[in-house]
Amino acid sequence: MLLGLHTYSLHLHGMGQNWGGHKLAWERVWDIYGLMDEAKKLGLEGLHITAADLGSTESSHLKAVRSAAEERGLYLEYNFSLDASAYDDRLTNTMEEGIAIAEKIGSDIGKVSMDVRRPHPVCGSAFHPEVIPQLERIAQLALAAAPAAQNAGVRLCLENHTEAFSDEVLWVIQRVNHPFVGACVDTNNSLMVGEDPLTAIRKLVPVAYTNHFSDHRIEFDQYGCRITGVAAGSGDVPMVQAYRFIRSNPDMRRLNLEVEFDPGSDGPEAARRREYAAVVESIRFAREVLKVGLE
Repeated sequence: MLLGLHTYSLHLHGMGQNWGGHKLAWERVWDIYGLMDEAKKLGLEGLHITAADLGSTESSHLKAVRSAAEERGLYLEYNFSLDASAYDDRLTNTMEEGIAIAEKIGSDIGKVSMDVRRPHPVCGSAFHPEVIPQLERIAQLALAAAPAAQNAGVRLCLENHTEAFSDEVLWVIQRVNHPFVGACVDTNNSLMVGEDPLTAIRKLVPVAYTNHFSDHRIEFDQYGCRITGVAAGSGDVPMVQAYRFIRSNPDMRRLNLEVEFDPGSDGPEAARRREYAAVVESIRFAREVLKVGLE
């Protein structure tokens, strides 16, 4: 199993994407080449990247990125969204565009955020009447793009993003029924729709080709609770069991750490220092506790 990093793990450094209505005002720390160098310093084998990390999707640039990754011995996976207009439109691609970008950077993965618009109340709303037509549309898009994905050697991986139940992701994949359309299993996203993480992981792992290995902690206060990102192994997602499920699928040969760190009221220097420390701790957990790369 190779160990990589979802670049949102360094979002306070300007990588990955903007999310949750927040636009980072701080200057980004690295370009894509500096980011790859940093990955090597951290002892990683790959990166799960977005168009925001790439900086440009011009063909010549994408080919240069591919060459740089190959020179450094890093795998790249490409992460895009069908409609990221609500949080960071830099990530929006059609499936065909995502496949083409993935192929040019040497990625065999095109991770797709479905960007379902879900009504409230969210809990218990799987296959809501307002959601079913969206799922059908996504299935038709994936079905139309599947031959191009196969020709390019790029597997389209639909994620249980923060707005999708695992059964809905499975429904789309089964509807398409193509070997180059599967899942990206995120280990904590199911919490956002009130679904048990291990249940979602168990369902999605058999049809998954990639993953976001992410931990969250549930914190209580006088106003209720919040679900917040933490270093892997320090939250409330059973990460050891999650990894066992992921390892059970021979089609997943990489583990992509994702840290969604909350800086609180820290300024840039302190926030980035703490975020980086959470990434380092997640790598330590993967190497020393889970024995990733040492099996």
